[in-house]
Amino acid sequence: MSAPTMEERKACWGARDEFWQCLDRHGDDASKCEKLRLSFESRCPQQWVKYFDKRRDFLKYKKKLETEGYHPPEAAGKS
Repeated sequence: MSAPTMEERKACWGARDEFWQCLDRHGDDASKCEKLRLSFESRCPQQWVKYFDKRRDFLKYKKKLETEGYHPPEAAGKS
């Protein structure tokens, strides 16, 4: 498999950005963004899709930590 061309990369990133914006607008309800998800998957290599999915999860987690701070779970067996 050859590396994507500049045009293919731009198409992939654009599809990713549209999909992510849709998720942001709909509170991460992927069912409302199915067409954009399919476009994202069709324009990007599968490995990139997996990476971008993990990246979005990480960025959301990071933002939550920055805004809410870290709250460790209470230990169940503490006496």
